[in-house]
Amino acid sequence: MRTFSLRDLDSDFIQEIESSDFIGRFRGCYTCGTCTGGCPVHRVNKDYDPLRIMRMLILGLREELLKGEMIWLCSDCYTCQENCPMDVKITDIINHLKNLATHEDNTPLGVSTQEKLLMDQGKIYIIDEFDNKKRAKVGLPSLPEMAEEAKKLLKQRQQ
Repeated sequence: MRTFSLRDLDSDFIQEIESSDFIGRFRGCYTCGTCTGGCPVHRVNKDYDPLRIMRMLILGLREELLKGEMIWLCSDCYTCQENCPMDVKITDIINHLKNLATHEDNTPLGVSTQEKLLMDQGKIYIIDEFDNKKRAKVGLPSLPEMAEEAKKLLKQRQQ
């Protein structure tokens, strides 16, 4: 486990998060561990820990949170948030942290690859002739290789 010095703490980051209406209650976390105990990702990957994210946030460890990979492991299942006895919006907080990291160009390769696929193909999984042959064998209709409508919407959104 990494240790942190006072230089690592960012009080401006804490104030920035506290000023966000939908996540301002994060200080209500009393570190009971319910979030981690119910987390399906934590069950298979002990490196992911929603409680640790909350502790890091409370301490103002901005760089560690936004440049690290832990926030990107969240599956957005909302189990932690729905079970939190203090009604802390944990999943919403993690999504906000992901957005902040994205604004600072700190996204993992997998996320940027998915973004590129969405922009190029309109979907993450590319359908090819092989997929459509498998679908035809079981009586399913063919799917287009690209989702042109989704691609068009994403391009409009970028402008």
